[in-house]
Parts: sequence; C-alpha cells; structure tokens
Amino acid sequence: MNRNVLIVAVIVLACVAGFFAYRAYEQDQNSLQIEVGPEGVKVDPPG
Repeated sequence: MNRNVLIVAVIVLACVAGFFAYRAYEQDQNSLQIEVGPEGVKVDPPG
C-alpha cells in the first residue's frame, strides 16, 4: 500500500508542476513584446 501512495503522490506533484509551468508559459505569451532592430522598433501587443 505504501508504494501505491508514493506513486499517487508523484503523479499529483507532476500534474501540479505541469499546471504551474503552463500558467507561466501563458503569462509570458500574454506580455507586451518590444523588439529593437535595424528596421526600427517593433511592438507586439499581448494576445
């Protein structure tokens, strides 16, 4: 029974870590991006 509890705990922790990683990725995608290059300034609005 202890092995099953350990396996379930590892699965739950992996799911929680994946959830927070996905939220961080989505938050990064929704941020304002400003790029300065040889063609001038390019602004990508969030969304």
